[in-house]
Amino acid sequence: MKFILKADEVETKPPGGLKQFPTYVSPILNLANYFSHATRPEVVGQMTELFKQCPYSDYEGWKRWYLEKHPGAIDDAAEKMMGKLNRFKSVMELIDEDMVRDWVERLVLAQTFVGLRIQKAIMIKLATHTKRKYRFAKPEEESKGIDGFIGDTPVSIKPETYKVEEKRLGEEIGAVIIYYRETPDGIEFEFDPASLSG
Repeated sequence: MKFILKADEVETKPPGGLKQFPTYVSPILNLANYFSHATRPEVVGQMTELFKQCPYSDYEGWKRWYLEKHPGAIDDAAEKMMGKLNRFKSVMELIDEDMVRDWVERLVLAQTFVGLRIQKAIMIKLATHTKRKYRFAKPEEESKGIDGFIGDTPVSIKPETYKVEEKRLGEEIGAVIIYYRETPDGIEFEFDPASLSG
């Protein structure tokens, strides 16, 4: 069933509209915010709770009420982000063509090689343990976030660090996700064989 909210039912833009930024500015600021934690609840407050507490239903009332409750929050967040942006600027001066090429080679060749070797080793281990066949995903399955199959069950094999990235991206994968971590002795992962279909 499809629902539509009309413009008079919900305010989607603050009065005067939203400020437009030059190309690339928003992604850079998002990255600075992500690394600086500038808009975390300890800096700007728990926004959902604050919004629920606000007695005003218009933008100007919300803005005034919020700034009274958290008078320095916007400046504190902006200062934290500016500190991170200054770090970005100093690092940008170090980046040259050789560094970019090395980074691309590392991503395309080294990380692909290591990642796929780990995926294969995990699938072989699980297939042997569960007495099922395994296979790598086909390109159309890969586009859905599936790395392979144990029997008929799609699996996605990710480093444990991906858990944080997954939340940030809001990515939904239609497969059983297996998180692994590298240790001095090899690779560790947990898997519940009951999650396999069939």
